[in-house]
Amino acid sequence: MRKMSTRFCSLLALVLLAGCQLPDFMTYPPQVRGNRVEDDDVAQLVPGTSTRRDVIALLGSPSTKATFDDNTWIYASEVTRPVIGGMHSIEEQRVYVLTFDSKGVLTGTQKKTEADSLPVDVVSRTTPSPGTEATLLQQLLGNVGRFTAAPSSSHGSGSSSNSSGNF
Repeated sequence: MRKMSTRFCSLLALVLLAGCQLPDFMTYPPQVRGNRVEDDDVAQLVPGTSTRRDVIALLGSPSTKATFDDNTWIYASEVTRPVIGGMHSIEEQRVYVLTFDSKGVLTGTQKKTEADSLPVDVVSRTTPSPGTEATLLQQLLGNVGRFTAAPSSSHGSGSSSNSSGNF
């Protein structure tokens, strides 16, 4: 009977602890990647009035600019937390796109969400290289006979002008 109650208590404690999370002091702190922009800061920008200089003063430099358009600035950030196996869990992502006219005046701000993202297929091909694929044996024996023996020098006399003096 006593063994039964000990097993039951152990099982109950295991079930209760399974739903618990480690306290914050025992986990890694979150890591901010990119230029984190707060919603309140973006709300301070006024399209038609704010300039590039105002944006840099308030938000800092953009994470990137659009590839073919210097008038589109992108502020991207994410908050990650390290997990087991060297991976990172993504806790939050923020992407803001700011557009300017040709005079450098802000024309619009957009907050992008995960619904705006597009899936990307990763291709697992390798780039072919010219030449042949050498086997292990060809790699090991490939240089045999390609090099000539080094010229011999007189090490004993020490008076030879070709001697490096290191021996």
